[in-house]
Order: sequence, then structure tokens, then C-alpha cells
Amino acid sequence: MKQDLTATRQALLSGHQQALGVAESCLEMAQSQACQHVFRQITADSFKSEATQTPATQPLAGLAVSVKDLFDVQGQTTAAGSIVLQNQPPAQVDALAIARLRAAGAGFIGRTHMVEFAFSGVGVNPHHGTPAAWDALTDTPAGSPAHAHAPGGSSSGAAVSVATGAAFIGLGSDTGGSIRIPAALNGIVGFKNTARRVPTQGALPLSTTLDTVCAMTRSVRDAVLAHEVLSARKVPVSNRPLSDYRLAVAKNLMQDGMDSGVARAFERSLQNLRAAGAHIEEIPLAELLELAPMMATGGFSPAESYAWHRDLITQYADQYDPRVAQRILRGAPMSAHEYIHLVQARAHWVARMEKQLQRFDAVLSPTTPITAPLISQVAPGSERDAEFFRINALLLRNPSAINTLDGCAISLPCHAPGELPVGLMAWHTAMHDDTILQLSLLLEPLLKAA
Repeated sequence: MKQDLTATRQALLSGHQQALGVAESCLEMAQSQACQHVFRQITADSFKSEATQTPATQPLAGLAVSVKDLFDVQGQTTAAGSIVLQNQPPAQVDALAIARLRAAGAGFIGRTHMVEFAFSGVGVNPHHGTPAAWDALTDTPAGSPAHAHAPGGSSSGAAVSVATGAAFIGLGSDTGGSIRIPAALNGIVGFKNTARRVPTQGALPLSTTLDTVCAMTRSVRDAVLAHEVLSARKVPVSNRPLSDYRLAVAKNLMQDGMDSGVARAFERSLQNLRAAGAHIEEIPLAELLELAPMMATGGFSPAESYAWHRDLITQYADQYDPRVAQRILRGAPMSAHEYIHLVQARAHWVARMEKQLQRFDAVLSPTTPITAPLISQVAPGSERDAEFFRINALLLRNPSAINTLDGCAISLPCHAPGELPVGLMAWHTAMHDDTILQLSLLLEPLLKAA
């Protein structure tokens, strides 16, 4: 794993590294073949100015932060991975998340490509190309160009920017797993905070119920820092030992259909954690099996995205990614009573889940049940649509449950050298962010040892 932001900031403070050298290294990577299709826009001049003029005493020390093409940055157009919005006027003000990062001393290296309108967990974009997933343990793209792996989405470019070393923090969003899926498939850390912790002001919406503003990083301590900046709050320091945490593993749903790579990494991780003193209990958590019936009419994302896109997609349907358009239009027939029933059903389900999990500090699951698919399996083309939607559903299944729960979760890399990246997800219900982060600081070195 490349050096994280915390270590780099310490090196800047001690004089062992120079701001200009670090910035130039990030720019070199951002402009390399490894970052093909990663950046929509690289702001080299302003980034170098921010990097060299920001004191290392600032929390982010002028170090490289990439911005998903979903957030308003003053003077830049927010296209959200589409061609429909690419000629819109530039934003007049920063999104609140951007403003907070800027105040903390971020160096903005550029805007990253994403799934169009953030509506997929695979990472494919027919308009701008798809970046190849990155194996952060071997510092190589996960496969040759002919065998490149999909990066996960929708924050695809953000993930690859962090994994390659072009950025230290990748600002993104998570509506059904769009931070944790690409984190898992690229071998980095992705923390989804409780949605209400960070304002979504200035971020183009997918689902106003589920959208979460959060980030990907190279380490848990950087995830803590990024969350503190974005949420404008401090995460308390904890001295609890691992043996003091009560951990659960859900038997239902979360482990269904695991491929051999995920199953091997997940079981090895649990064994290592138990050997280190972790108390882990398997529980049925049958409530997870209620999710599919609850979402039978489409769920929040299609309904709420259709409300936003209705006029736009009517006028420019031929300019949308057909797969994205199909998912948005699924929200058109949802009636008001179906939507209200969904809101009520979710509230009841969340209450029952909270009761089931109240005696645990966290639940452990695979972030995704499969490793990254080949881009060739899911590339644009109607002949691959069935496979795309099958894989998309698998990638979204586990993380999206946490969004429905209004919970918080983190994806931690847990694969061994020579294996495709796999994520272990630690999660809980709303407002348990601090516990998840504190626990993850203890889990991280044990998972690396796996």
C-alpha cells in the first residue's frame, strides 16, 4: 500500500519530503496510463499552488484530494458522468463538502469520472470510458488491458485515483455502496458514515433518502481524518482492546453466493481476528431476507431519481446510458401510496434491526460477495446487459442493505498478496460511526497480516 496522507503530512512537517515533490508525483501518476479514464479534469496549476502554499500544519496539508464529478466546485461544471449536463454553466459556489475540505487545506487535483448519474455499482461509463481496477498490494492494474477488471462504482475514478497514488483522499458518494464497492475492488478503505453526518448540499442527487457524502482513503486513520473534516466533528480516541468488542457475523444474505476468492479471504480474516482475541458470534439476522420483498416496487433510488430526471430524460433520453435510463425509468410507475408504504416499511424494518443488533458493537460481512468482474464482461452493449445487471445486483446487495438501514459501514482490504482485492465490511445502525472507526483501527493491521 502506498504511503497514506497521515504519514506524508508527518514527512512534510519533519522536512523529509517536500510539498512540490509530493504534488508532482501525484500529478505524474494522474497523467499516466494507470489513470486512463480516471480523471475528467486535472487542475494541475491550481493544485500545485495549493500543495505548495498550504502549511503542513493544516489537517490536509495541501495534499491531493480528488473530487467525484458529482460535487459543485466553484468555476467548474458538474456533469455527473453524463454528456447531458456537460455544457451546463459552471457552479457558482462550492458544495459544502468541498468547502470543508478546502478549509482544512485540501489540494484539489481534479474531478474523477463516475458512473453516469451515480446509478450503478459496477463502474462502467459508455461516454468517457472505464478505468481499470487497481491492485494496491502489487501496485499494478488488476489485469492486462485485455483482462482489466471493473473498478466498481459509482465512484470509480475516485477509487482508482486513491489506489494508484494520484490522490490521498477520493471524495465520493454512497447511495447503495458507491464508496464501499470500489474500495473493496481496488484494495483501499471506504467509509460510509451515517448519512445525516455530512450535508449533501451541492451534490447532484440520486436518492435524497439514501445519498451519503463520504470518502475513500489508503488507511483507516486517513478515513478518520477525512470523516472529521467532512462531518465537522472529532472522532473520540478509544483505548478499548479488541477483546472488549462484541462482533457478529450475519448468516443470512451477506454470505450467499460468495466466490472462492471472497470466501477464502473472509474466512481467513475471521480466523485471524478470533486468534487475536476477537469475540465473534454468528447470528441468523433473518430480517435481511425481508429486503428484496420490501424493494419489490423498485425502491427509493428509481423513484427519487425519476423525480429529478423526469423532464431531462424526456428531452434527452437518447443521450443517457441506456442501462442508467432503464433504472431511472423504473421509478416512473411507482404510485404515491407505494412510495409512502415503502417509507413506513423501512422505518419498521430499521427499528427491528436496531433491536436485533443492540447487544453488538459491529457486524462483519464481505463487502461484496464477488471479486471484480472483467470489464469485458460488463462493457456497454445490449448483448452483455443481462450479465451486467446480474453482476450489478451482486455487487450492490450487501452494501445497499446498510443504506436502507440508515447505517454506517467501512470496507477494509482483507486479501493476501497475489489475490484480487477483497473487502471486509464492518457495519452497524445509525450514529455508530465512532465505534466502527475505532474498531477498524484495531482490525486493519490484523487483516493486513491475513
